[in-house]
Amino acid sequence: MQKVLTVAVVGYGYWGPNIVRNFSAVELITSIFVCDINRDALRCAKKNYPAINLTTDFHEILSSPEIDAVAIVTPVFTHYELAKKALENGKHIFVEKPFTSSVAQAEELIELAERKNLKIMVDHTFLFTGAVRKIRELIDEGLLGDLYYYDSMRVNLGLFQHDVNVIWDLAPHDLSIMDYIIDEKPEAISANGRPHFGNSLEDVAFLTVFFNNNIIAHFNVNWLSPVKVRTTLIGGEKKMVVWNDLDADEKIRVYDKGVKVMNREGIYNLLVSYRSGDIWSPKIQETEALRVEAEYFVDCILNDRKPINDGHAGLRVVKMMEASTESLRNEGRPVRLAT
Repeated sequence: MQKVLTVAVVGYGYWGPNIVRNFSAVELITSIFVCDINRDALRCAKKNYPAINLTTDFHEILSSPEIDAVAIVTPVFTHYELAKKALENGKHIFVEKPFTSSVAQAEELIELAERKNLKIMVDHTFLFTGAVRKIRELIDEGLLGDLYYYDSMRVNLGLFQHDVNVIWDLAPHDLSIMDYIIDEKPEAISANGRPHFGNSLEDVAFLTVFFNNNIIAHFNVNWLSPVKVRTTLIGGEKKMVVWNDLDADEKIRVYDKGVKVMNREGIYNLLVSYRSGDIWSPKIQETEALRVEAEYFVDCILNDRKPINDGHAGLRVVKMMEASTESLRNEGRPVRLAT
């Protein structure tokens, strides 16, 4: 007999409706509960999905033997408490990014899940896009050669958050992508940013991530840009990639461009040649990433697989976020990342 799951979604605010929509489309999820203290949000959920179950009481979710997994789609400062209670009550968890507010919280949840043989999945949605999977494929095939740099810009006007700065809001997307496609682990991180509206939450920030093999990564995150930009450049020894997530037709372009140094004996004797070849755009999968991720979550639970975006992946991102916060408070001083 085919195994099936019942899932509860806690939080039906900005991102919650997307989670419910995609989980509702997964064939092996037979029932969905939605929990929110806002009754207007629950009425909206019922209108869109008449068959779902509603509650304002999180303890009802915890105590129900019917519910197998809990999706936590609430502000980051609530993640740890809600996730811990769900795990303690035998529920697998799916947690909106970032995983937790601190490294210590993430480590505790991972230990608890492993002790209870439960799955943690962190909602690093971009890992399930056709574009990111294609970039990983190109790197695995050695098409780019040794990597030199990773340069990302994620900017737009808003949405301003009231509880986290722009780094904690936007950077987890790009840090999780970098963590997925670059096998080497970063050594240190530096961050600079500024708040502009009389509070302590930076709305413009720049992060630099250092690796011990000469790769360098840079991230520009910004709530104050007059235009929306979602662009990543990845430079390699052989080829370079430009990923424009806002381009509907050619999200990825591969450039056969590069630099070759002919003589390393002295700076005045360096002979540099530049290669400029073809530009091509590989075909990528167009399926909605969150749908793929929801199906993957169910598969990992039912078939006891380890998710690529498990608690450890979430922890690695939180380590970089926590180090970024420390660097911000010290005017950009690089902070080493604990292994």
